[in-house]
Amino acid sequence: MEIGLSSYGAGPVPELLTEIERAAAHGFSRFWLGEHGGWDPLTVFAALGDRAPGIDLATSVVGTHPRHPLALAAQALTTQAATGGRLTLGVGPSHQPVVESRYGLTWQPPVRHSREILEILGPVLRGEQVDVHGPSVTAVGGVSAPATAPPGLLLAANGPRMLALAGERADGALTMWTTPRFLDEVAVPIVTAAAAGRPAPRIAVGLLASVTSDAEGARERVDADFRHAAALPTFRGLLDRQGSSGPGDTLVAGDETAVEKAVGRFADAGATELIVFPVGRPDDHDRTIALFAGLARR
Repeated sequence: MEIGLSSYGAGPVPELLTEIERAAAHGFSRFWLGEHGGWDPLTVFAALGDRAPGIDLATSVVGTHPRHPLALAAQALTTQAATGGRLTLGVGPSHQPVVESRYGLTWQPPVRHSREILEILGPVLRGEQVDVHGPSVTAVGGVSAPATAPPGLLLAANGPRMLALAGERADGALTMWTTPRFLDEVAVPIVTAAAAGRPAPRIAVGLLASVTSDAEGARERVDADFRHAAALPTFRGLLDRQGSSGPGDTLVAGDETAVEKAVGRFADAGATELIVFPVGRPDDHDRTIALFAGLARR
């Protein structure tokens, strides 16, 4: 199981590029950056270029509603070429309040919308031409990207139908706030069955983690900090399915021994990569980075 590091990318771009270089020096397999109302992750990675060799790069996630799949494919392939073939493109439909309130767009049923996007995005990333006239998207043509291998393609998925789509049409699934039991009993079997006859799927798990002496306090802070996100239907549905009262229930927290033991349960459940989101006080954050960096180098 690989271990990647995520960032919210709140600082200036030069600081973010330095953060990626530090993650590479620590031995993390991949650096993950999502859309959080700030920097565009694909542009940040293109700006990195060939710096920080030895670490791969991934988006978690790029929203599909505001970007036409041909335009997104062109941007992803440009970033793939600029970074020397290190990109994984994580995409997802985002959430209805974001799509409608932030962008003023019409929310589409997420499974139908994601299938339509992947039917265009996947082939175009592989250098193919498409002629798609779907319910909400039309795409004709392709993207010329000479000597550029397709990036990996993951779909953000928490519910059963999205998980199946990730196995069927992408290289795997990207989940968040998932427990080892839900992975073992639901997510991994669904994605694996849907990917039958294709390469083994990737299953990346976004993990809130804190190496701390105050695990209960860390859980309370996580529940407070992520209360708005936890109310979104996608996340609320996942939390309810796996019996979690809130995101604090999914936090891996405790001393180094306890956190390392918890990490092993994710590996046993079938996760192919953990995406670590360090949380907590500055000293806890540093302890968390240090522990996971050590695990990543093993």
